[in-house]
Amino acid sequence: MSVLAQIEASIPALRRYAWALLRHRPDADDLVQDALLRALDHLDPMMGEDGVRAWLFTIARNLFVIRLRKARVRGVSVPLDGVNAERLSAGAGQEWNLSMRDFLRGFDQLPDDQRQVLLLVAVEGFAYGDAAAILGVPVGTVMSRLSRARERLRVSMDGEASPKLRRVK
Repeated sequence: MSVLAQIEASIPALRRYAWALLRHRPDADDLVQDALLRALDHLDPMMGEDGVRAWLFTIARNLFVIRLRKARVRGVSVPLDGVNAERLSAGAGQEWNLSMRDFLRGFDQLPDDQRQVLLLVAVEGFAYGDAAAILGVPVGTVMSRLSRARERLRVSMDGEASPKLRRVK
């Protein structure tokens, strides 16, 4: 499969990743577009087929971090008409919707580093080594962050503190 075909095949996963990071469809689409443009600008015809997907995710993650840093410096303002209507509306009464809402709430409360590892490993199926390369951290750090993210999600969804996470006064 050619490099361009691999890039094209990776777009749906890249969009999922961007949406999970940003939680706003237009911003996620912008991130994917910017990542694809950057990838095409730096495309090496001699690039091997093995790392194209990881390379795209690395580009998207780096662009996300850059945007996050810029937003922290200048602050975030949201016009009243820009409020996400999904967050204002009440969800359906089905148990699945409630569980998903609890999961998303817990997921949103995870620190960025844990959320990114969870997305790459659990959602996108990257191996620990590949996720470590994308994030620029050691494999042990990926494993540690993944473990902490899963534990925090479990505690968040169960509504109880595990013995490890309880604070001793």
